[in-house]
Amino acid sequence: MKRDETISAHKILFLCHGNICRSPMAEFVMKELVRRAGRDDIVVESAALHTDEIGNDIHYGTRRKLLAEGIPFAPRRAWLINAAKAREYDLLIGMDDYNMADLRRLVFPEDAGKIRKLLSFAGSERDIADPWYTGNFDETYADILEGCTALLKSL
Repeated sequence: MKRDETISAHKILFLCHGNICRSPMAEFVMKELVRRAGRDDIVVESAALHTDEIGNDIHYGTRRKLLAEGIPFAPRRAWLINAAKAREYDLLIGMDDYNMADLRRLVFPEDAGKIRKLLSFAGSERDIADPWYTGNFDETYADILEGCTALLKSL
């Protein structure tokens, strides 16, 4: 995606492996950016691509980082996306190449054009590292903030 390209999206779904670290972090960061921008026409949610964490709330490291950055969040439960539910969204945003491959296999062919990698909005094809493995929630937050800021500018 080109940095200055404008897209029309009012219902955004962030996705990652388990929906406890990166995608809910992106959900709450984007919700706060949308609120600060005074936009009430954008719905933001997040979901899992695998069943590992279904029903669990966000990771304690994600909670700590959101609190440290002053980003409001609410208790939630990880849920699993399917092709029918994916159809309800304008944008399906993955965090890394594995998410992108999972999304391409999951969605109906006519919905493939909705799939984007978060940092592509900032002009990068880099992955957003999974802090479940790296333990680095600061780096993940910085990348998510960069991607969400660029995404909002494109809307």
